[in-house]
Amino acid sequence: MRAYAVGSGASGAIVLQEAFGVNAHIQSVADRLGAAGYRCIAPELYHRTAPGFVGDYSDFRTALPHMNAMTAAGQEADLRACAAWLAAQGTSAMVAVGFCMGGRVAIRAAAALQLRAAASFYGGSLLSLRECIPAVAAPLLLLWGDQDQHIPPAQRAEFADLLRAHGKEFTDCTFSAAGHGFFCEERSAYHAPSAALAWSLLTDFLRQATAG
Repeated sequence: MRAYAVGSGASGAIVLQEAFGVNAHIQSVADRLGAAGYRCIAPELYHRTAPGFVGDYSDFRTALPHMNAMTAAGQEADLRACAAWLAAQGTSAMVAVGFCMGGRVAIRAAAALQLRAAASFYGGSLLSLRECIPAVAAPLLLLWGDQDQHIPPAQRAEFADLLRAHGKEFTDCTFSAAGHGFFCEERSAYHAPSAALAWSLLTDFLRQATAG
């Protein structure tokens, strides 16, 4: 499995891609977290079907076969490989940050790994992770765009209720002026004010989780 790796420090971050691969946007997120003091790894989650895949935001259909080919067992194996690599680099605290498809994988990471925290930006189909929720031990940060046409408010609310029912610690933030993909500067949905605030929330959340 190839991955984009950057940064150094005692804390490690697994940066999880959208459906469109480990593209310039995902690499830029890893770069920014690296500059903030994290050793980052962004794994190519499609490495079994399309190594090196980078999709076009205007053509989701090219990514769909590879996304559908992913399995829970494969994702967990990839996450454990990332965690093992970070541990080998000397990191003592790990977090996960994911976007859209990767937002869902970040929640899975919180169940499969010993993380300090996990953040999910507009994670899709989170209700499919019902069986994982009891194993989640890390605090979660959920970031949504209220104008998101792909993830309706009812789904977001139901996932929050599921976390509450299991007594999980989470922070749920919705940006009223933002839509799906609002954090990505390469998308037409990019909303700079919301993205700036989301970054501030993310970095504060991760810093608190990895302190000490």
